[in-house]
Amino acid sequence: MPFLFWWNTWFGRKLTDQQLTEYLHDTKKPRHIQQALVQVGERITRHDASAKQWYPDLVRLATDPVEEVRNTDAWVMGQDASGAGFHEALLKMLTDSSPMVRGNAALALVRFGDAAGRAQIVALLQPAQITAPQSGRIIDSDRPGTAIHQGGLIAKLQNENSQPTEIRSPIPGHIRTVAGTGANVAAGAEIAVVDPANEQVWEALRALYLIGQVDDLPAIRPYQRDLPDVSNDVRRQALETEQAIRKRSGS
Repeated sequence: MPFLFWWNTWFGRKLTDQQLTEYLHDTKKPRHIQQALVQVGERITRHDASAKQWYPDLVRLATDPVEEVRNTDAWVMGQDASGAGFHEALLKMLTDSSPMVRGNAALALVRFGDAAGRAQIVALLQPAQITAPQSGRIIDSDRPGTAIHQGGLIAKLQNENSQPTEIRSPIPGHIRTVAGTGANVAAGAEIAVVDPANEQVWEALRALYLIGQVDDLPAIRPYQRDLPDVSNDVRRQALETEQAIRKRSGS
C-alpha cells in the first residue's frame, strides 16, 4: 500500500495523553493541533490502542478551517482503515478547497480499498498553473527551476489601485515558468507553472499502481522520460505503474 507522502517537520517533544487532548482542541495554535495529530498518527502506526480515544477528534478536524490541519488529519486517518468515521470523512475531503488536502484524502482512501479519489490522485501528477487574480505589473518574481514549498512566494503583482498582491504556490515543487519582473499581465493570465515535487509524484504513482486505469497513462508517461528534475526512483515507479495498469486491464 502507498505510504502517504509526508514532509520533514519536527513538532517537538512527546506529549502526554492530557496534552494531546488539549492540543487537539487548541484552536488558537494550529501548530499545536498538527503536533498532536502527528503523534496520534505515530501511535496508530505502532498499533497503540490508546490512539482510539482521539478518533472522534480526527473526524472533527476533517473540517477544520486551517488547511495544514486538514492536510495532516487526512494523512493520520489513512493510517487506520478500521477507524470509525474515517472513511466517510475522507470521502467528503475529496471536495476540499485545497488540492493538497484532496490529494492526501485520495491517497488515504486507497488504504481503505477505495478508488473514489483516483481523479484527485491523477491531479497530483499535473503541474499547477497559477493565474493573475487581477491585472497589474510583476514587480518581483522568483527564477525558473527554483524549488518551492507549498505556500511559497513566487511573485508580487502590483496594481495601481492597491497594495502588491503576493502570488504563492498551491503545491510544493519546482517553478517551471514564471512571468519576469516588469511584465504586465491581465486578470486571469498565466503567471507561473509549478511542477509537483518528486515525493508527491512518487506517492501518486504508487497509488495508481494499485488503482490506476488505462485513461491515466497520459499523465503517467511524462515521468518516465520527458520531464526534467525527475528522480530515478520516480522514473522507475512510473514504468512499473504503467506495467501494472496494463496487466490489470489486459492490454
